[in-house]
Amino acid sequence: MEILRQISRELGIELSAGQLASFELYRSELTGWNSRFNLTAIESPEDIEVKHFADSLTLLQALDRAVLENAASVIDIGSGAGFPGLPLKIALPGIRLTLLESTAKKSAFLQYIVSRLELENVSVECARAETAAASAVYRQNFDVVVSRAVARLDTLAELCLPFCRVGGLFIAHKKGAIAAEIALSAGAVQALGGGPARVSAVSFPGLDDGRCLVVIPKIAPTPAKYPRRPGTPRKNPLK
Repeated sequence: MEILRQISRELGIELSAGQLASFELYRSELTGWNSRFNLTAIESPEDIEVKHFADSLTLLQALDRAVLENAASVIDIGSGAGFPGLPLKIALPGIRLTLLESTAKKSAFLQYIVSRLELENVSVECARAETAAASAVYRQNFDVVVSRAVARLDTLAELCLPFCRVGGLFIAHKKGAIAAEIALSAGAVQALGGGPARVSAVSFPGLDDGRCLVVIPKIAPTPAKYPRRPGTPRKNPLK
């Protein structure tokens, strides 16, 4: 895992031999499951290291390491095959992590890989964000909400901000020109209790395709009427 080791050092993270072994096992299991269940379009070992593992760890550019290492609660919305949540957990074992994924086969993989990696304080929930956000267990209970889901920022804000406590952060991985999307989502973010967004550029060797982190602070409670019914945030984004 030399590529990941080098990139992690550039991000200020010194991964131990045990952590690198966990990443290697994760990659091996992901590759095996992917041949049967099509969990990810990224398949080569090097691309998994760079475009999944290292890209996930760029979250640390936008987060206070001291807070994260003090048992912060993190939820990954639309986790898929575990990104960005699981790489963050491997790098920072002290966090409490919830992986929210609505697809059964992906949730099954998440349950398996969490057990295989012997990770503690990780839960997997197979549910849609619109449904889970109504539960008192999840609503406005997380310090950090993250997502690499492919959706417009106004849609992601409605799906993610209801999980974030006031004073916490919602962080979205995005790619390409983002200024217009941020402007378009400003009304929705405000209605959902979010503050002004800031953008942190992501670039390192092998990943220079215009990726960035959009960081939105939670400054007020999300009104109880949000998120709306399943499917509505994507079909009819808030203005």
